[in-house]
Amino acid sequence: MNTPHLRLASPLHRLAAAALLAIAMQAALAQSHAFTLPAQPLDQALAQFARQAKLQLAASAELLRGLRSQPVSGTLDVKAALAELLRGSGLQGRINDGLLTIERGAPRTEAETTLPTVRVKASAERESATGPVSGHVARRSAAGTKTDTPIADTPQSISVIGAQELEDKGSTTLPEALAQTPGVAVNMFGFDSRAPDWVLLRGFDGWYTSSYRDGLVQNVGITFLGVQTEVYGLERIEVVRGPSSVLFGKGDAGGVVNRVSKTPRADAVNEFGLQLGSHGRKQVMADLGGALDSGGQWLWRLVGLGLDTGTQERYPHGVRMEQQRQYLAPSLRWQPTAQTSLTLQAEVLRDDASDDVQYVTGADGQPTRVKEGDPSFSRIRTESDAVGYQFDHRLDGAWRLQQKLRYAERRMDKHHILSWLADATTLERQARHDVESVKELAVDTSVQGTLRTGGIKHTLLLGLDWDRSRASWQRWRDMSSSLDLSRPVYGIPIAEPSTQAADTQQDSTQLGLYAQDQIQLGEPWRLTLGTRRDRVKSVNDDRFYAQRSEQTDNATSSRVGVSYAIGNGWAPYASYAESFVPNVGVDGTGRAFKASRGRQVELGAKYMPDSMPVSFAVAAFSLEKDNVVSYDPSSYEPRQIGKLRSRGLELEAKAELSRQLRMTASFTALDMSILSSANPAEVGNMPILTPRQTGSLWFDYQMGEGALRGLGVGGGVRYVGKRWNDEANTSSEPAYALVDTAVHYDTGRWRVALHITNLFDRHYYAGRAYGSHFVGAERNVVLTAKYRF
Repeated sequence: MNTPHLRLASPLHRLAAAALLAIAMQAALAQSHAFTLPAQPLDQALAQFARQAKLQLAASAELLRGLRSQPVSGTLDVKAALAELLRGSGLQGRINDGLLTIERGAPRTEAETTLPTVRVKASAERESATGPVSGHVARRSAAGTKTDTPIADTPQSISVIGAQELEDKGSTTLPEALAQTPGVAVNMFGFDSRAPDWVLLRGFDGWYTSSYRDGLVQNVGITFLGVQTEVYGLERIEVVRGPSSVLFGKGDAGGVVNRVSKTPRADAVNEFGLQLGSHGRKQVMADLGGALDSGGQWLWRLVGLGLDTGTQERYPHGVRMEQQRQYLAPSLRWQPTAQTSLTLQAEVLRDDASDDVQYVTGADGQPTRVKEGDPSFSRIRTESDAVGYQFDHRLDGAWRLQQKLRYAERRMDKHHILSWLADATTLERQARHDVESVKELAVDTSVQGTLRTGGIKHTLLLGLDWDRSRASWQRWRDMSSSLDLSRPVYGIPIAEPSTQAADTQQDSTQLGLYAQDQIQLGEPWRLTLGTRRDRVKSVNDDRFYAQRSEQTDNATSSRVGVSYAIGNGWAPYASYAESFVPNVGVDGTGRAFKASRGRQVELGAKYMPDSMPVSFAVAAFSLEKDNVVSYDPSSYEPRQIGKLRSRGLELEAKAELSRQLRMTASFTALDMSILSSANPAEVGNMPILTPRQTGSLWFDYQMGEGALRGLGVGGGVRYVGKRWNDEANTSSEPAYALVDTAVHYDTGRWRVALHITNLFDRHYYAGRAYGSHFVGAERNVVLTAKYRF
C-alpha cells in the first residue's frame, strides 16, 4: 500500500539566495537610519541609539550621570541624529570603525571625526506593545488586554521575554526561552530531539490550547502534530498566566503563550550569524531589513535560518539522533499615512528529526541504553506554512480599527516503533506510520477607542474573532522484528507498515464576540471589565470505524480586575477570570462531553518605576477547573467527573542594576491537587511530572572600560523541585539545580558569544512515568558569531 511521505527543501541554498538578494537591496538604500528615541536619561538614550545605528558604544558612566537626552524621531543621518541627541549636554561623539565614543566637548584636530551640531525637529515615541524590548525589561504588552497597555496597569500575571534576553541567554527553543519564567514548567519528558513547544502553565498542559502567534490561535493535530516555533523569528514571547478566554476564546485554565513575530522596522538590525556547538551543531542565520523608499512608506524584513545538528541521544551502536531545520520568514509593511499600515507576513518551516526519544525500561524496572526503534526507520518530518496580514487604521478622533488574519497549514509524517517486553530480554516491536495535517484560518477584527465621562476615562475594545480548523490523521501499523536487549542489533530493514489502523478527521469552528472596558478612575485607580460569548461547533468523523459525531458548545466568559497605582511605581491588583475549553467525544452512556470551565482569583502587586529599568511582580492565585474527562482504571470508560485545583505563589524580577549589570529572577511555589476523578488512586494527589517549586537566577555583566571593554560574562542557576512519577504519589524524582554560563564579546559590528547549559553536566531524570524513564538535558555548548551592519 502506498503511503504519503513529506519532502524537505535543501537546507541552505534557498536561504543563501535570499540573503544575497537582501544584500543587494540593502546596498541600494540610503545611509540614513530611522530613529525613535524619546527624551530620557542619556545613558539609556545612547544605548538605544547605538543599537539603532548599529554601533558599539564607549562612554563613561560618570560622564553621563544625571544628564538627559533630547528626543529624536525620523529618518536621519547618523551624525545629525547624534548631534541632536547630545544637544545641550556639553558632550560630543566620535565615530571610528563602528565604535561610538562619547567625550566632553572640546576642540579637536581635523583628523578626528567631530559631529556638527544640527538642529532637527523631533518628537518622542514610547515603547510599542509589539515592538522590540529595550534590554530585558518590557513596560508594555497587548497580550493581557489586546490593547497597547502598560504591564503595570494590567490586573493579571504577564511575563515578556524580548529578543535581547533570548540572545543573552542563548535560547534556541521555546522551552529554553520559557525555562526561567514563573508559573511555567518545561521539559516534563526530559530532553527531546524533536524540540516541541510543550509547556505546563500553572500545572495545566499547554499543548492543545495555549499556542498563539501575533494574537491568533495556532491549532494542533489529533495526536503528535504540534506547534514548532523558531525563536530566532520572534521579537518577543508573552506569557499570560491564568484563564484568558475573555480575549482568546477556547483555552485551558493555565493561560496562553503568545509569540510576536519580527516584522519590518526602519531601525531593524541587519545581521548574519553562524553557530557551532555540541554534537556537531551547525547553524547559519540572517535577519535583514530596512526601508525600500526614501519616505519610509515601504519597509521589508527577511529572517532565515538553516540548522543541521546531532543530539545528546544515541543508539547503542553509536549512531546519534539528529535534527535538521530550515526557516524563512519574509514580511512587508506599507504605511501610506501616519494613520494606516498594512503588514504582510509569511513563514515557512521544515523540520526533520529522529523520533526515538525514549530509552527502553528493562524487566527489572531500571533504564537501559537501548532504543526501541532504528535510525533507518524512526523519523518525524514536519512542514509548516503560513501567510497573513496585520491591518491597523486610526479613525477620526481617538478610535482605531485593527484586523489580523492568518492561514496556516501544518503537516507531519512520522515513522516510529511501539514496543513491549515479551520476556526478560526480548522486546517485541510494532512499526507505525502516522500522517497528520492541520489546515486553519483565523481572523480577529476589533475596534478600540477612548471616551471620557466626567473625570473617568474609558478605553473600550469591541471585537469579533473567527477560527476554523480541519485536522486529519491516518495510521498504518504492522509487527516488525523483535530486539534482543542483551545484544541489540540495528540496521535490519523494517518494512513499511501497510495495515491501516486509523483514519480520522476533526473539524472545529469557533465564533467569538468580546467586549472590554479599561476604566481609569482619577489618577490611581484602574478597573478592567471584560465579557465574551463563544460558539464552538466540533465534528468528529472517524472514517475507519464509520462513526461520526457533532456537538456545539456555547459559553460566556468574564473577567474583572482592579489595580491601584500607589506611587513610586507600585501597583497592587486583584482579579477574577474564567476560561472554557471544549471536550470532543462522548462518555460511557453516549452523552456528549460538556466544555471544561476554569475560574481563578488572583491577588498581586507590580513594581515598575518610570525612572529606572526595573520590573518586579508577585502573584498569589487560586484556580479550579471542572468537567475534566478522566478514565476508569479498570474499564477505561471515560467519565466527565474530574476536577482540578491549582494554587500558588509566583515571583519575578528583571532589572538593569547599572549600565553594565542585568539581572532576572523567578520563583514558583505550586500546590496542585486532583479533587475528583474516575481513578480513585489519584484523588487528593499532585498530578504526575508537575514540579512543586521552580526557580531561577541570572546575571549578565558587560565590561565598560579599559582593555576589557566589550567583554561580558553571564551566569545563573535553574532549580526544579520534586515531581511525582505515579498517580498515587508513591514514587518521586528528587529536585535538581543546573548551572548555566555565558561569555560574549562585542566589538564594532561583531558579537561573539559562548553559551554553556548544565555547565557541570549533572545527570538527572525529568521523570519516570508511563513505563519510561525521561533523561534530562546534558551539558550543551554553543558558540555564536554575528556580524551586524
